[in-house]
Amino acid sequence: MKTIIAALQMVSTFDVDVNLKSAEQLLRQAADEGAQFAALPENFAVLDSDNLCRWGDEETRTGVFTAFLAEQARKCNLWIQGGTIPKRTLTDGKPVPGWRVRAASILVNPQGEMAARYDKMHLFDVQVSDAQGQYRESATIEPGEVPVLATTPFGKLGMTVCYDLRFPELFSLLQRQGADFFTVPSAFTWRTGEAHWEILLRARAIETQSYIIAPGQGGVHSSKRTTWGHSMIIDPWGMVLADKTEAGPGVVLAEMDSELLQSVRNSMPIAQHKRFQVVSKS
Repeated sequence: MKTIIAALQMVSTFDVDVNLKSAEQLLRQAADEGAQFAALPENFAVLDSDNLCRWGDEETRTGVFTAFLAEQARKCNLWIQGGTIPKRTLTDGKPVPGWRVRAASILVNPQGEMAARYDKMHLFDVQVSDAQGQYRESATIEPGEVPVLATTPFGKLGMTVCYDLRFPELFSLLQRQGADFFTVPSAFTWRTGEAHWEILLRARAIETQSYIIAPGQGGVHSSKRTTWGHSMIIDPWGMVLADKTEAGPGVVLAEMDSELLQSVRNSMPIAQHKRFQVVSKS
């Protein structure tokens, strides 16, 4: 089976309405170009970390972001992986303890139904030599606890987010559970992206022998924040099939081929050769 997949690159602003309009346009473009599955970047709707909790409360009251994703999925007849949105509720509907939100990655089918939700597990609390300097996601985000493997018509999807990319054990665990492809919606900084983005994505694809769809934020957001972009799609052999080399919003597409996936895995059966296994704490 062959599937057209799309990675959508954005330069989200501090204006949620502007961001949603941009996402709507990119999703329509992806659908018009034949995509069956499209992935949005991390923080596609709410970039401003100071307002995550406020918008998380708004999502609880009105479902503003999940409703948007559902509407676009129906209108475009697309499977949509909705980057991340702030959620003040856990996956069981209970409120997130305290003042923080979950960075939830929502998968929606063409009928507008939520097919899966993954809450970002690894939080970006680091020092980076850029204009912003320090990033501390844990100040506003509570980490998720459970890896998520979703079922789609195109294969099993391993859901990850941005900083998760640096933790190969998560990818290995999801691949052992049956993942055929992964999404990595991201907002990599320019500094870290320039150094590590492509090499990490290709490494995860090669290690798991899986397709990687990596939509990113890519451009200047403020005087202190610039993101790397280079939204990519990579095949199970580690070949870059598509790369948004220019900054700014846009769509990259590629073909995901299940026969190629099986050929790579059959010719080099890494999964059967492993001597060590990752055990999930969950």
